Amino acid sequence: MGENLLTQNPFAVLTVIVAPALLTNATSVLAMSTINRMLRTRERMQELYEKSESGAQFRGDSFLEQVNRVERQALLMLTAMRWIYSALGAFAAASLVTLVGALSGQLGSPVLVRAVIGAGLALGFVGVAGLVGGSVNLFRATQLSLMNIREEAALIRSRQEAQRIQKVSPGTSAAAPE
Repeated sequence: MGENLLTQNPFAVLTVIVAPALLTNATSVLAMSTINRMLRTRERMQELYEKSESGAQFRGDSFLEQVNRVERQALLMLTAMRWIYSALGAFAAASLVTLVGALSGQLGSPVLVRAVIGAGLALGFVGVAGLVGGSVNLFRATQLSLMNIREEAALIRSRQEAQRIQKVSPGTSAAAPE
């Protein structure tokens, strides 16, 4: 293997350029899905706001806890978006740098080739770190969403159980109240 591996083997150039391009594509899909989740979180907060405005009575601590979790979820998704956008930029830059690296191999400057390869690797690591950071924040946001789902499911079950008991309890008549 010589120093001009990129110029000797056309598949090496293709491999070096395609890897960051594929990661750029995967990161773009993750960014779009995160934006959709962020919009859904905004809609959920709007629903909670409307619910809070619909009555004058205090809705309870569990309602406030849900509002707090949805807010934290939105903040986590915003942080995830920052990580993901950083990854997207790094992978796009890595694709460009590897293309420059392939061209610099034609110039025969080993110092330039090494510098470009180092920059490409550094950008690749930044991109992977961005994906990991974004994924961690998305996981934490999902946990908060699951907490809200479980709380709402428990509330639905308890209300349904109370309605069932009220319907079948002895001493209640099936006739309409006077």
